[in-house]
Amino acid sequence: MSHLDTLPAGLRLAQPLLWHNPSLLPTADALAACAYGRADIEAAIARWQRFAPLLARLFPDSVAADGRIDSPLLSQTDTSGQALWVKADHALPITACIKARGGVYEVLCHAEELAQAAGLLSAGSSYTVLAEAPARALFAQHRILVGSTGNLGYSVGVMARALGLQVEVHMSHDAKEWKKQRLRALGAGVVEHQGDYALAVAAARDIAAADPHAYFIDDESSLLLFFGYAAAAWDLAPQLAAAGLRPTPEQPLRVYLPCGVGGAPGGVAFGLKCLFGDAVQCVLVEPVASPCFLLRLASGDDTLSVYDIGLDNHTVADGLAVPRASATVAGIVGPLIDAVITVSDASLLAEVRRQWQQHRLRLEPSATAGFVAHELATGQWPGAAIPVVWTTGGNGLPDEVFLPLLAG
Repeated sequence: MSHLDTLPAGLRLAQPLLWHNPSLLPTADALAACAYGRADIEAAIARWQRFAPLLARLFPDSVAADGRIDSPLLSQTDTSGQALWVKADHALPITACIKARGGVYEVLCHAEELAQAAGLLSAGSSYTVLAEAPARALFAQHRILVGSTGNLGYSVGVMARALGLQVEVHMSHDAKEWKKQRLRALGAGVVEHQGDYALAVAAARDIAAADPHAYFIDDESSLLLFFGYAAAAWDLAPQLAAAGLRPTPEQPLRVYLPCGVGGAPGGVAFGLKCLFGDAVQCVLVEPVASPCFLLRLASGDDTLSVYDIGLDNHTVADGLAVPRASATVAGIVGPLIDAVITVSDASLLAEVRRQWQQHRLRLEPSATAGFVAHELATGQWPGAAIPVVWTTGGNGLPDEVFLPLLAG
């Protein structure tokens, strides 16, 4: 049987659909077979804690006094009047997008390693030394490269420039012009490509490989990005407890995660499964034109792209416009993903307007995917659940970009 014979009906036709993962395993079984686990996330959390004083010093106007990067858990009701919870990563400090959890983290990890190798940072030292002149002089000799549709590039750019690192962001044709402009305003180099996201990543990877002073942040396979995102589960847990929410396998969390290449949603899903086990259902949400992770899970084939099934990868959700899923992430979280939902551009734009009009949430189309998916799942997915929509970006949208989205 061909890999393509396993695809759900409607996928090739760019129709919204709910797909339950037949390869889903009980969490304990999936994690027992995995090379990574809770200890890796706890190590990332400890590293985040070491970075906190530095973040508080570099970003005093946006980061809390304790230097943590986190977002609130908001309460809404859905269109049927039922309770709905929103993990508001569109309002994260520093970057106003979920990529702060990964992009900022990996830049910090690279800076830490450079400083340690140069003898500027020793065990027990405050990481605020990374903001001092000797460290900045060191960092000025190094550059970071990344391929991005926009938000990861911005998160990497903000953190790298704050430390004095050079940065070069390779962007696909899908990337919005305003995202390129704000990177240039930081002093980052922006390289525009006529091809898609995958081509931009490949170009950045090749250039970095030829430069001994360059470091490539690989959105397709970076474990540092992955575990930076995974730590978010530990931020959500106390917020759920404070709201009186206690998920169980009988009434699990059902968490909707917008998905592009898969690093951020895959990392968050992995953290949630490590923390809550079978008391959480992880649902990836993709545009109907770019269902790359669904394609990978349904086919089992790392080489397939959405172009191979006749889709064009053109979507208003530019942050999710990815033709091929991360093989690394799919290999880790494949048996942990409960379902994938695909959504239309029209529904995303309608939700941008609804969230602003009813809740004053400033979201980009990508970040509304979870709300649309929740409405699609209602009635099609029986069983009690506590729905959590993870928003991913938009609070930084300039008026000239956001207001036209409201015009309809």
